[in-house]
Amino acid sequence: MARPDVIDRLSIRQRPGVLPLMYQSWRKLLFMHWRLPAELLRPHVPERLRIDTFDGEAWVGITPFLVRNLRPAFLPALPWLSDFDEVNVRTYVHHDGVPGVWFFSLDASSLLAVIGASAAYRLPYRYAEIIVREEKEKIVYSSRRAGSAAEPAVLKVSWLKGDMVGEAEPESLEFFLVERYCLYAAAGNDLYRARIFHPPWKLQTAELISCRSTLLEAQRLPKPEGHPLLHYSELQDTSIWPLKKVT
Repeated sequence: MARPDVIDRLSIRQRPGVLPLMYQSWRKLLFMHWRLPAELLRPHVPERLRIDTFDGEAWVGITPFLVRNLRPAFLPALPWLSDFDEVNVRTYVHHDGVPGVWFFSLDASSLLAVIGASAAYRLPYRYAEIIVREEKEKIVYSSRRAGSAAEPAVLKVSWLKGDMVGEAEPESLEFFLVERYCLYAAAGNDLYRARIFHPPWKLQTAELISCRSTLLEAQRLPKPEGHPLLHYSELQDTSIWPLKKVT
């Protein structure tokens, strides 16, 4: 019987010793998470990746946010190219003890970002029309994937920003859900991993006002029951390294 991976959730937080490929800021990010049985996610994740669980439960997340100041290393940000909005659908995985994120879909309001990220990171990016409004402590986020069929891939969500919580404690559910420092991608039988570095998330509470989404259904993922677990963060500066093939 194969030994289970020993997952190291702390050393992966260390910044790699080489220069990143790019920098970007993530702003006004809402984490919406639901529990789902791991066996329901298994058919949608490459066999070489193990579903990461917390107390035996897997999680699926939808995260709308704003991307600002995206730029390659050594180049300045260009507002008309570097700023766009995004929403992704994700779960959590690990390989050889390295935990990370698996993206089912990523919708972005920049066609150039969709083309570039799809090519550079082998991620399932799609172009979407996205509108974001902020009214004091209220944020209204609306996304509709372009070229969708009769049942479009949409997200319409509004929420209130709440009190500051601070950093997630290691071994906590919050840490498991938000402190992720690499992404996985696949092409054919090949598996890839890219490192991400950022300071620990500064989390706030959030109150959901309304939510309508068909993003999970668009990926043929099971629709979870109940209300999502919410976390909010106003700003996160990130560094991202290129993909490396996992042998």
